[in-house]
Amino acid sequence: MTISFDPAAEWLETDGRGGFASGTVSGRRTRRYHALLLVATTPPTGRFVLVNGFDAWVETNAGTFAISSQLYAPDVVAPDGEKRLVEFGREPWPTWTFQLEDGTVVEHDLFVPRGHSTVALAWRLREGSGGAQLHLRPFLSGRDYHSLAHENPDFSFDARQIDGRIVWQPYAHSPTIWAWSNARYDHHPLWYRNFLYEAERQRGLDDTEDLASPGEFHWDLTAGRAVLLLRATSGERDVPLPGESAEQCFQELAANERTRRGQFASPLERAADACLVRRDSGQTIIAGYPWFTDWGRDTFIAMRGLCLATGRLDAAREILLAWANTVSEGMLPNRFPDDGGTPEFNSVDASLWFVVVVHEFLQESWTVRNLSPDDRQTLQAAIEAILAGYTSGTRYSICCDDDGLLAAGEPGVQLTWMDAKVGDWIVTPRIGKPVEVQALWLNALWIGSQFNPHWQSPFEAARAAFTSRFWNPDRGCLYDVVDVDHQAGVVDASLRPNQVLAVGGLPLMLLDEERARRVVDLAEQQLLTRLGLRSLAPGEPGYVGRYRGDVAQRDRAYHQGTVWPWLLGIFVEAWVRVRGTTTKAKQAAREKFLPPLEAHLQTAGLGHISEIAHGDPPHTPAGCPFQAWSLGEFLRLKQRVLA
Repeated sequence: MTISFDPAAEWLETDGRGGFASGTVSGRRTRRYHALLLVATTPPTGRFVLVNGFDAWVETNAGTFAISSQLYAPDVVAPDGEKRLVEFGREPWPTWTFQLEDGTVVEHDLFVPRGHSTVALAWRLREGSGGAQLHLRPFLSGRDYHSLAHENPDFSFDARQIDGRIVWQPYAHSPTIWAWSNARYDHHPLWYRNFLYEAERQRGLDDTEDLASPGEFHWDLTAGRAVLLLRATSGERDVPLPGESAEQCFQELAANERTRRGQFASPLERAADACLVRRDSGQTIIAGYPWFTDWGRDTFIAMRGLCLATGRLDAAREILLAWANTVSEGMLPNRFPDDGGTPEFNSVDASLWFVVVVHEFLQESWTVRNLSPDDRQTLQAAIEAILAGYTSGTRYSICCDDDGLLAAGEPGVQLTWMDAKVGDWIVTPRIGKPVEVQALWLNALWIGSQFNPHWQSPFEAARAAFTSRFWNPDRGCLYDVVDVDHQAGVVDASLRPNQVLAVGGLPLMLLDEERARRVVDLAEQQLLTRLGLRSLAPGEPGYVGRYRGDVAQRDRAYHQGTVWPWLLGIFVEAWVRVRGTTTKAKQAAREKFLPPLEAHLQTAGLGHISEIAHGDPPHTPAGCPFQAWSLGEFLRLKQRVLA
């Protein structure tokens, strides 16, 4: 038997509230974010890591065998359970199979039921002729999910027994952990020191942690399945768990989850479901796991695939209406801080992406039938407020200039999607008139003109200015920015992927046939990789082909050559458009561009698509392994653009 997945590949289970469980195929935790029980106390924010992991071992007549592994500093793997892992599956949830030296086979299941701050774990004896005792020691922290824990006297090892559950509360400010099992529990507190997280070390971050283990659970596997339910409780909002016993609860949760997961049309659509979570009484989109929450720009780019292409139009309605009520001075927030602080409006394009998504949502037949006049008016009023605010001028020198194009930017602020910042240094400031912002602005004006003729004249003026001012005859493509730093006539001719939005990815194609084809051909020659488009072409000043090093080094590379898979959806749509959007062109695109991403679903974040990849071959995936807009654009490609 062999493992069909890379042992370093990561799995993800989500609870629909912003909490999740995640780890690697090998079982070895490689990130501070890998945890069994990670919950959002103010969904989808306020995340706490409560149960980080566990050590487990099986005792048979032939001896004692580990079925877990940890990495400790400096580079010590102990115990050696990963060498007994012979099978891993991820449908309908992560399942590990271990074969012990005496032939005993133990299967381990793990899933997170939707709507519960709970993780369900089970082990069963699949093969074995003698006794088999399972022992497990959990590791607890009770920390913010971005931080690391260290041994300290304030941690509470106290264990209460309530209604057959073991109850811990690591700190007075942390949620309570309930452990419900069919095991015998022995209280025996210990600190485990110097867990090492390889991914954090590679990212130049703090990488070692101490974890508390309050005791051990013991099961006789020959008597039946071993069950452990770990749950965080926070009061009256908690949904009761079913069943009279831990075993019955596990059975009911598993049956419900199997049915729920089976209702999705494909594993990709189920992966999309992981990105949709509750915020207050509505829904929102998590930009990526394990470290992002919800962001404006990411939400609107992702939801065309995650919601519109998958038919989740009720969710789209909830999300769009919620955001429509946040317009301020013509802008939508780009980020709501985890601590509940003041929303951040540092984005020129998030509001424009919102306009595009509203337009596409309103084109859906379901929307035409089911959207109330009041809701339609709310969405259109938000579009009006954005166009009016941008026209008259708003934060960060965002305003419609005399030529009809949209100017934006001030020193020290990163407003476009190329938003890396190192201290006070903005790596790609792009102050002036960035090309993709003009493509979005023109599309937004055109959309506004569909229900208010007032915007027709500004649209025509801006389109004429775009056509005359952005073409670079020397390179046969578009400038990346004109009027750089608000200096008339100064241009940035860097070869970046932003110009592709003038051809694909938006309702309107803004270039004539010849120029559009030249832009797409150049992007294919210089920017295209198997996983997406480079953010800067090789050979351009400042190109960085490897995304690695500490925070500052990685941020310098983030938009200076790093590959972005979400851009592939825009590029492929442009590629098909310049070939007439024919059936033949779509078929050629499916064969040419989709297989590498299909293969990528089996690596990095399993079933998902990574945030980024290295610009240089072999384009190793990097960044966030479960990225919403990467997955969303892949879904949009498969189910809309190439359908």
